[in-house]
Amino acid sequence: MAEQTTDGGKPLTGRKVFAIFAGAFALIIGVNIFMAYSAVGTFPGLEVDNSYVASQSFDADRAAQEALGWDVSAAFEGEDAVALTIIGPNGQPARVEAIEGTIGRATQRTDDQVLTFTRNDRGVHVASITPLDAGKWELRFFATAANGVTFKQRIELIISEE
Repeated sequence: MAEQTTDGGKPLTGRKVFAIFAGAFALIIGVNIFMAYSAVGTFPGLEVDNSYVASQSFDADRAAQEALGWDVSAAFEGEDAVALTIIGPNGQPARVEAIEGTIGRATQRTDDQVLTFTRNDRGVHVASITPLDAGKWELRFFATAANGVTFKQRIELIISEE
């Protein structure tokens, strides 16, 4: 028969203490592994392959982009389109040779949609999209100016719940 304490319970032995500590540490390690796996699984990735190489031309690229004098804005057109307006320094729609864009969440890439822009008669670049859920969205685009300068920007767009 096992030994009993004065209150009727079993005594706390070394084996029980070890089991409690081992269980607690196993739980902590398990949660850490789960969190690390979740973080890596939802990480959108690197912006550039080598940040040092990208930094070498950053100031020159920024100066060239600012020299264009473009004023850019974006808005949703209904539920199935996004409009990108690029105004030049003369107040008229800027001459854009090409645009590549993506709309998605800032924190994950699972909802990303690649955009194909077409210029309408008002000089606005419009792309069709699959309807998006409410929340914060990010329009990321690269536009090539007539002089070959690449203009890149991110624009936050909010869809409010009705």
